[in-house]
Amino acid sequence: MKQRRPTTSTAERLCTTLPLPPSINEQYYTDTRGNRRLTPVALRYKADVQRALHNLKRQGVLNASLLKRLSTCYLALYFECYFPTPLQRDLDGGLKIMLDAICRGLGANDNRVVEIHLSKRIRPQDPHVYVEIDTLDEWEFDEEYRVIPRRSEGEELL
Repeated sequence: MKQRRPTTSTAERLCTTLPLPPSINEQYYTDTRGNRRLTPVALRYKADVQRALHNLKRQGVLNASLLKRLSTCYLALYFECYFPTPLQRDLDGGLKIMLDAICRGLGANDNRVVEIHLSKRIRPQDPHVYVEIDTLDEWEFDEEYRVIPRRSEGEELL
C-alpha cells in the first residue's frame, strides 16, 4: 500500500491528511419540525477533523503565526480525495462539510476561500483526503472591482 504524504507546514502553507467526509446523502436529515439537521455521521466527521487539527496545534505543526495567517489571509485550497472506488461517489459531495470543518478548526471564515482545486483518486484500502492550504496576502478578484476595507466604528469617511 502506498504511504500517505507527510504533514508539513511553512509560514504560509499547511499540508495534512484528514478523514474522507461522508457523502452528501449521509450528511443531513429532516427532523420532525421539517428542519434540516446534520446526521450523527456528519457530526462525528466534523469532530474528527477538529481533533486532527487540534493535534497539529499540540504538535507545533500549526503554530500561532500560521494560525493568524490562516484566519486573516485569503485562502487557496487543494484537495486530493482518495475514494474506495472510482464511481461510488461524486467528487464535490463532501466539499462543504470539509470546508466548514477545516475552517472552524483553524479559526478561519470560509468566505476567505478564493480558490479550490479538487482531484479524485482511488485508494480502496486507505480512503482519506490530502489537503494543502495556502495563505494569500492579496487576491485580484477582477480588474473592475477593488475590495474596500470596512470602516471601524467611529472612523470617518474621507
